[in-house]
Amino acid sequence: MTALTLDVARKISDAALAKCRELKLKPMAIAILDARGTLKIFVAEDGTSLLRGEVAHGKAYGALALGMGSRAIFKRANEQPYFVDAINTMARGALVPVPGGVLINDKDGNLLGAIGISGDTSDNDETAALAGIAAAGLVGNAG
Repeated sequence: MTALTLDVARKISDAALAKCRELKLKPMAIAILDARGTLKIFVAEDGTSLLRGEVAHGKAYGALALGMGSRAIFKRANEQPYFVDAINTMARGALVPVPGGVLINDKDGNLLGAIGISGDTSDNDETAALAGIAAAGLVGNAG
């Protein structure tokens, strides 16, 4: 597999939402970007707050932009805040450096895209993202 298809993106988002409901999490917003950074799919459950979609997109975008899951970006932001702030300035504030943004790879390690989820705690967002990726038979890289 070399591209993230709409069908696969739907499988990921559906499985991630199922995990959210299984865990009884707050309403979620999910953004899935392909490897080019183009929005492939966006879903928001009823009851999400106003900026959840932007936060979800920022988590996925940051993972793609820096080539690492947003948990790793969060760690780097704590260790090198000026660096992450400078990168975010260059990205015009589009990065959200907290867990919940996960790179999507195929079984051979090829980058297909990224998912960002926002709505609950960052750790729960990341758990749902990883569950969605795994349900589609792909590999998630959160950190």
